[in-house]
Amino acid sequence: MKLRTKLKVAFIIMAALPIILGAIAIYIVINRQLNQIKITYGIEGDYKFSDLYSSGAILSSMTDSVYDELQSMAVTDPARLTDSGFIEDLSGQLNTKLSSLVVMEGNNITYSSSPLDRKQLRELLPDPELAGNLGSTGLYKGGEFKTLVKAVNFTNAKGQSSAVYILTPMNQIIPQLRNLMIEAFIIIIEVMAFTSFILYFWINRSVIKPIDRLRLGTQNIKNGNLDFEIKSVNNDEFGDLYKDFEEMRMRLNRSALEKEKSDIEEKELIRNISHDLKTPLTAVKGYVEGLRDGIADTPEKQKKYIITISNKVEDMDRLIDELTLFSRLDTNRIPYEMVKINVKDYFDDCVEELDMDLGAQDITLKYAFYGDESMEIKADPNQLKRVISNIVSNSVKYKSPDRPCVIEISVFDEGDYIHVELTDNGKGINMKDIPRVFDRFYRSDESRTSPQSGSGIGLAIVKKIIEDHKGRIWVDSVEGEGTTFHINLLRYKEGMQLSLPDNQIKSRKKKKKEQKEQKEQKEQKGGTNE
Repeated sequence: MKLRTKLKVAFIIMAALPIILGAIAIYIVINRQLNQIKITYGIEGDYKFSDLYSSGAILSSMTDSVYDELQSMAVTDPARLTDSGFIEDLSGQLNTKLSSLVVMEGNNITYSSSPLDRKQLRELLPDPELAGNLGSTGLYKGGEFKTLVKAVNFTNAKGQSSAVYILTPMNQIIPQLRNLMIEAFIIIIEVMAFTSFILYFWINRSVIKPIDRLRLGTQNIKNGNLDFEIKSVNNDEFGDLYKDFEEMRMRLNRSALEKEKSDIEEKELIRNISHDLKTPLTAVKGYVEGLRDGIADTPEKQKKYIITISNKVEDMDRLIDELTLFSRLDTNRIPYEMVKINVKDYFDDCVEELDMDLGAQDITLKYAFYGDESMEIKADPNQLKRVISNIVSNSVKYKSPDRPCVIEISVFDEGDYIHVELTDNGKGINMKDIPRVFDRFYRSDESRTSPQSGSGIGLAIVKKIIEDHKGRIWVDSVEGEGTTFHINLLRYKEGMQLSLPDNQIKSRKKKKKEQKEQKEQKEQKGGTNE
């Protein structure tokens, strides 16, 4: 249930539940108190909730049975209405009914159980001759008295007009009604407390606890614990928030792991570069000292020393170049100049250049072109050359010491793409190492004391360049026999768009826009000058 729906339901419960529960509880209490009133005061008839609007109706009803008895006695045995014992008995009954009894014979009050004095009674009570006109409902006297008067007239033994009066003060509250109001007030408090408890429990479970869990998660993240997981169990706004929080945590965790990995890789790169720069620097230093000290005392030796120094400097330049290129890998800032290239012409020139370098190292380079001589690709020639050079350098680095090194470059026409194979007969790659050969800094030979040097990012650069060309590269190898690198590149077709990383496309668009704006500003300025 969504949080908005829960709040609506909570509002409905807060408004409706107290009313419903209060109404049920008060209904039960009222019926119980009405029954208690009927039993206590001997009221006959069926009293309902509406009768409680006026306690006067109940007070009047409580004396109906005594009134009926007096009327009957006035007809059958009026002499008893002057009997003190009988009168005392009736007065006791009326006392339990919150009423009093007054007997008036002629103009004299012969009996009174009322708290009023005789003067007040004479003001309150009608004459005995008029008492018969009051009826069963009686006469209500307001003002200072607020009393309901019921009367039964009779003639005493002396022949005087007499009356028996039942006086019921109307400004009093029946104890049961007082208890009813107290119980109703208590019930309202209890119902409100019960409703508040239910709402608190529900809101605590639906809102407070999820917030506490979220706060615990933020504290864990603040303390650097990115493995703390918050599982979403609710299908509401908090569930969505948990999912977003969990996604954020996972991204932060990945970022932290990537940063940790990047830090390790950078340290490894510095270690590798430091080692691989130190080796040629030491060699350069030795050969320079040899030239300075006259060890190279013949033109041939001097030439050899100079060539060696030049080669070592080129090695250092290559390492620094790879380091610069590596810094651009993750930010997609490798500069590409995509142009249309004739495949055969390009690889003919590339192989010719490689053959001169490899020939000096007694390495055989074989080249074969299978396909249409007019086929073309869209590529950056310099970066593509870096790919071929890095793969060939890798083959030279891991050549077999047991046999002459042979490297073969073959180009095939595969329809929608060209396929390039670079094969060597070197040491090969162990099966378990093949999936990781393109990982940065991964070397199948982890020992830095091995004769193979390098930064460990050459093949990672190769893969990045090929993927940026929308191509694919993979490797096959048999340990002890040799390795083959496979490259697929899309063949150029008319209307084919340049394939550049998104950030470079945006950068070039921005640069063109700036150039256009500058040109327009110059034109406007020139027009103004005129």
